Amino acid sequence: MRRKFWEKIQRIFFIGIGGVSMSGLAYFLMQMGFRVSGSDITATALTARLEKEGAKIFIGHDASNLRDAQAVIVNSAIPQANPELCEARRRGIPVYGRAELLALVASCFENTVGIAGCHGKTTATAMCAHILEECSGSCSAHIGGEDFDYCNLYSGGDKFFVTEACEYMGNFLHLRPDVAVILNTDADHLECYGDAERLGTAYRTYARGAKAAIVCGEDKIAKEVDCALTFGLTKECDVGAENIRSMNGKYSFSLRIKGEILDKIKLNVYGKHNIYNALAAAAVAEYYGYDANLTVRGLQKFRGIRRRFELLGELNGAQMIADYAHHPREIAAALATAKEVCGGKLFVIFQPHTYSRTRLLFDEFLQVLQPVENLVIYKTYAAREYFDAKGSALTLSESLPNSLYIESLRQLQLYLQCSLKSGDVALFLGAGDIYFIAKRILDDK
Repeated sequence: MRRKFWEKIQRIFFIGIGGVSMSGLAYFLMQMGFRVSGSDITATALTARLEKEGAKIFIGHDASNLRDAQAVIVNSAIPQANPELCEARRRGIPVYGRAELLALVASCFENTVGIAGCHGKTTATAMCAHILEECSGSCSAHIGGEDFDYCNLYSGGDKFFVTEACEYMGNFLHLRPDVAVILNTDADHLECYGDAERLGTAYRTYARGAKAAIVCGEDKIAKEVDCALTFGLTKECDVGAENIRSMNGKYSFSLRIKGEILDKIKLNVYGKHNIYNALAAAAVAEYYGYDANLTVRGLQKFRGIRRRFELLGELNGAQMIADYAHHPREIAAALATAKEVCGGKLFVIFQPHTYSRTRLLFDEFLQVLQPVENLVIYKTYAAREYFDAKGSALTLSESLPNSLYIESLRQLQLYLQCSLKSGDVALFLGAGDIYFIAKRILDDK
């Protein structure tokens, strides 16, 4: 990949290099010939991958880690008091946000497709990457999760660049994609925006900054921006699905484009909500004029994303499944899918992600979780936030008489060992470390 920016800069330092987006961008820079180093609080498979390719990784944050860095990359979750960030500013080293770097990377490609929305970004981005690679043979992708084949970064050429466009802190407004895809505009990150109207304004600004917008025709934004194409399940949408069928939680359908019924698509991933993600990706291929047969073949090659309804293993004959759902609407979709595959009792272990989200969407969480019979609320994953009792997992659990509050791995392990039986499903929900807790339980069984 030819470098088109920072011609006089060679040594780049990433603060929080282990993040799924940051590690992907670091890998991109290494492919461009930059020398990359960075730090994070723990070592992961993603940092190990970077080390294998020659990056210098520091575990823990310390001012001395910067060494001879000429530029520093930081994401929005890094506190201002971070010692490396403070040292960079003291020494006058240029500091760039993750979203700024993403925009620079995108500028190296002929066509950029940015995929935004409260839910489904990672899956839709990966689906779109598989389709455009099948269509063009020249596609690269920056994915906010680990695709089973592409991981979080795929380098297949410079004709297309597919990337998630995250709305947190307005980060997606740095990106100027050729095609802006908007999957949905549900309220989230209200701690940043203040209210849903400001969030909606950000989505509209993002869509209008692109050459073309592809949006869900069932979302209110379809009436607020000029759309090149719409997708969805209603007849009015340009790209839709007919003859929808479910087989144990996996869906098939006939692709409909502008009224014409075309090829049949059989998804390899669970959940009806993934029809929307597939239609969004198919709409991108339609926008660029590719044949629907290529779209079908691309989707057939998509095997899924880690932490998206991922089967981890079995405990006492019960399936242990992990899903990234951490917003009420995502939880509802995961629960609906779990009910389709569960032959026995369904046990749900939900770890709230950030105190602010729980507090701001408290009533919505109650509504979606109240019907769950075997519900565990696990202690909050705080991420970048300080403790807030009003938004804590304990407060949420106390408002759910049907729930059991647990705050240690050992407690959860004993509960599941005593409760699960063959045919049951244990569904682990959340964007924090609940995924790794579930894997630890399986490792220790």
